[in-house]
Formats: sequence, C-alpha cells, structure tokens
Amino acid sequence: MAPTPPANAFVGKEDLSEAQQTFPLDIFFCENCHHVQLLDVVDPAVLFENYVYVSGTSPVFVKHFADYAAFVIDSYSPTTGSMVFDIGSNDGTLLKAFQKNGYKVLGVDPAKDIAARATTDGVETITGFFSPEMAKDIQEHHGAAGVITANNVFAHIDDLGGVLDGIRDLLDVEGVFVFEVSYLVNVFEYTLFDTIYHEHLAYHGVGPLVTFMQAHGMELIGAQRVSSHGGSLRAVAQKQGGPKPVDHSVGELVNLEKQMGLDKAETYRDFGTRIGVLKAELSTLLREKKEQGRTIAAFGAPAKATTLMYHFEIGPDLIDYIVDDSPLKQGLYSPGMHIPVVPSSAIYEKKPDDIVILAWNFAAPIMENHKAFKEQGGKFIVPLPNVVVH
Repeated sequence: MAPTPPANAFVGKEDLSEAQQTFPLDIFFCENCHHVQLLDVVDPAVLFENYVYVSGTSPVFVKHFADYAAFVIDSYSPTTGSMVFDIGSNDGTLLKAFQKNGYKVLGVDPAKDIAARATTDGVETITGFFSPEMAKDIQEHHGAAGVITANNVFAHIDDLGGVLDGIRDLLDVEGVFVFEVSYLVNVFEYTLFDTIYHEHLAYHGVGPLVTFMQAHGMELIGAQRVSSHGGSLRAVAQKQGGPKPVDHSVGELVNLEKQMGLDKAETYRDFGTRIGVLKAELSTLLREKKEQGRTIAAFGAPAKATTLMYHFEIGPDLIDYIVDDSPLKQGLYSPGMHIPVVPSSAIYEKKPDDIVILAWNFAAPIMENHKAFKEQGGKFIVPLPNVVVH
C-alpha cells in the first residue's frame, strides 16, 4: 500500500502550507498463527486524541447500534441493571441503546472533545486509553461488567494482549465480551483494501482469534458476519470455562477462512494484483472524464478515503472538493491531499457533473438522499468493491 498521512488528519486553512508526514502502510502475514497486521505503529495519541468521526451523525449506524444492543440482550441475557462498558465508546451511540433498556453504562474514549460531549449528553465517558490498570480502577468504583463491547476498535490497539487481559479481569463471571471488527474474509473477498489504514493495526480472522483468546484466558463462543463497514465480524467471548456453549458459527468461519486460503502468503500476493486492476480502472475513468471537461466531486470523507486516494493516486487534480455530512469535517481539508471538505448543499450550489462516493458502504442511502442530483443529469461513481457508474 502507498504510504499515507494518518487517515483522519484533516487540517484547517491555516495549516495548508505545511506538508503532512506520511507513514508506511505495509501489511505483514504471520506464517505461524496466520494473523495479518501492520508493523509500523503511529502514536495512538496522534491518531485518536483529536478524532473527528462520530457515530451519531449516521442514521445507518444509529440503527445498527440499536440492533446490536438488542442482539446482545436477546442472545446472552445480561442481568438488567448490570453494567455495560464500551471501549472506544465515541459519542455514546451504542451505550444509549443499552441505557434505554435499563442498563448502567460507562464508556472510555481517548478523543477528549467527543468524550466530554458524550458525558454531557448523559453517557459517562472516561477520557483515555483502556488498560489493565484502568480495568482495576473501574472495578473498584463501578464493579464488574456484565457486558464489555469494543466496536471498530479491537483492530486499533498495539498492546492487544494487555487490553484483553484488562477485559478478562473486568468482566463478570457470566459476562460476555462482544466486539465488531472489519473481517479479513470480506476485505479479501470484495477487495476492500481501503479499510487498511494506520488506525487499523490488525486484520482479524476467526482462526487466529481463537488461538489468541485462549492465550489470554478467554474463549471465543460466537462469530457472525454483519454488513457494517462493507463486511465485519461480530465476535463474542467469555472467560475460559464460562457457562455459555461455543456456537457452531466459530468452527464454520474457521473452515471458510481455510477454504479461501487465508492461511497462505500467496493469497495476499494475489490480492495485491487485484487492487492494481481496480486502480487502473478507476483512475482511467476519472482522467477521461476530466479530459472531457467534466467537474468531479467526492462524497464522504471517512478514514478509508485517505487510503483509496493515495493508493489510486486520486488527488486535487481530479477531485475538486469532498462533500461530507459531518460538521466536524466541514471547512477542513483532507489529509495530505488538502482537498476542501464542504456540506452536501454544495452539490446543488456547485453542480458537479460526477460524484465519486468514497463512503461506498453508504452508497445506497447517499444516492437515495440525492436523487435530485441524478435527475439533473449527474452521475454517481461507486469505486468499490467494483467500479460502477450510476
């Protein structure tokens, strides 16, 4: 992968003259345990303390987390009134869903501003990075947790073993640890290479997770594929020897991963070749449109957009501006490329000819919400998992 700046390192107008540092984005495969990860680790304080992504700005994710809470409650029956603790709780969207169902909630997040707003909004949130030491402190002041969650964060942690030890220690004897991560099967199956960025240190498969959990006194008891972020894994674990049976889904996904060759290095070399084909297809399409005098905007400034734009060499020579619904990003400039981020009203004020949907996992609702753009003759371009013009 091409080196990039941190994927969420948006800058203000006053900083445009300063070049942003880029970091390697190379993927490594362990031939012993078959785990896939980055080896180059960017300081997490740089990545997360001034974070600009909030779950609550997306209606799709608000519903996803409401369904998520219902899944945990229906499937694992945590005691009503027990504590639900969320690691990387962001603006508290998931915890609010548990709160509405009668559970005590507590979150932790390193993003100072977002954590403060969540607390003001009724979801108590500790500012910082979860650790075994924090787990002891929480247990002293709040007691053990009936449910611990960590969504789109379990891939972000360098000392993952230490964090899992803290989770094990904080978890009630009958409690469950539930987490969602980008699933390696989907990354490979649908060429979702843009989910590879510095926040994501690990690319999880069920097989390596089973071994990893066992090494830390935990047991993987459930694993299912869910649609979020283009394809994620929802995994459930308990303390080793806990009361809940291991679901057949764990073995089924381990077998699927073996059938796909995710335990072999050559599989990942082939993956790199497929990414190259997509790069040629999209960049050729956009350059042809530019040569025809068409104006091109982008929709969505998620972290994955940074990887896609750098690896496919799609910069300000092709994209005039990026539309995003998050007020936290509007008025800023994209990481490294320094393309302006503007509200969606710009679609109808500036009237671009084409819009590349960088937030491709939300392509359907984006196109539905902006039917007027297409009715006026505009074209939507979805870059992944295949290049499609609507």
